[in-house]
Formats: sequence, C-alpha cells, structure tokens
Amino acid sequence: MLTDAEIKSETFLEAINSMLATGEIPGLLGKEERELYPTTVRAIWQKEEKTKADPTAAQMWLYFLSRVKDNLHTVLAFSPIGNKFRERAQKFPSLFSQCSIDWFLQWPLEALVDVSKKIIGEFQITCTKEVKAELIQHMGQVHNMVTDVCELYFGQFRRRVYVTPKSYLSFLNFYKNLYTLKLRGIEVEQKQIVDGLDKLAEASEGVSKLKKELAVKEEQLKKS
Repeated sequence: MLTDAEIKSETFLEAINSMLATGEIPGLLGKEERELYPTTVRAIWQKEEKTKADPTAAQMWLYFLSRVKDNLHTVLAFSPIGNKFRERAQKFPSLFSQCSIDWFLQWPLEALVDVSKKIIGEFQITCTKEVKAELIQHMGQVHNMVTDVCELYFGQFRRRVYVTPKSYLSFLNFYKNLYTLKLRGIEVEQKQIVDGLDKLAEASEGVSKLKKELAVKEEQLKKS
C-alpha cells in the first residue's frame, strides 16, 4: 500500500506506473536475476500447459511477468485535494487506467457513530453506560458539525478546508490520549490528597494521645 505521505519523490510513481503498465520496472533486475527468476515458474508452466517440454527463455520471462501481474496487488491511497492528484493523472496515466478506483467520500453520521463505537466503546472510561453512549454519539456529531462549518467557511472566504476520515480517527485517538493524560493527573492529585489526609489524621491521633498523656501528667503534678 502506498499513500501520499510515503511518496518522498515523484520518481517513486514512475516505477509504480511502469509496473502497472508492463508488469516490470526497467533496471530493477540484473541479468543474472532475469535469468534466475523465470526458472522458478518452469514447473508451474509445464503443469498448466500439460507438457514436459522445456520452454524458451523468452516464454518463461513473459510467463513470469504474467504471474507477477496476476498475483501482485498494489493499493494506492491518494487524496484528491490540491493539484498533485490532477498532475499525477497526466504524468502517470497507468495509475488510473490500470487501477480500479474507489472514491471514499464523506462518511454519513451512522458510519461515524459506528467507528466511534468501535474505538471509544472498547476504551475504558470512568462513567455510566448512558454517558458513554451519549459520548459515542457526540463524537460523530462533532465531526459532522466541523464538516458543515468547512462549507460555511468556503461560502464566506472561498477557501477550502477539508476534514477527512483520517482527521476523524485522529480526533478519536486524541480524545483517548487526552483522557488518559488527564486521568493520570487526577489520580496523582487524588493520591497526594489522600496521603495528606492520612497524615492529618495521623497527626490528629497523635495530638489526642498527647492530650491524654498530658492530663495524666497534670494529675500526677497536682498530687506531687
């Protein structure tokens, strides 16, 4: 799988474009490798052709490439935002003509809630089931509200701001991390308060004990 973030140089796409178009990348294999790899599929070719005859090197190479095309699966995850998507379509046509394109558009509220239920539902939160259910629903509604605000922003300033499913997943993970961080802080403060109360109780008990001892000493003093 290849995403936008993993493309450090556009030359990467030249190799992928060539692979999709012809099944091979020019210069990737040396002479010895070009002779070695096709021989690994000779037995498969003979079985499919139902013959024991030895094929030519050219036949084996073409058969090897056909096996690569049939068994190598490439997933390209590109964002249509900006000019790069259009420029790549012009420079590397095989990325689009040789691929089955799935357009992942805005998720409906039901899908957002389902994803939230999966991620937040399995996350341990100190609250009732009712509160957690409302939180799961709220997460999906927040993403929808942000999407609506992006449209309002475009209407006023004619500038596009996008929130994608990846943004939503980042939002959910950020909530989990922030909750964990704040909970740890509260637990530390709670421990400090409990320790302080224990020390106060211990000090109070010690004062009461001293008062009793002082009362006994006063009685002894009066007798003396």
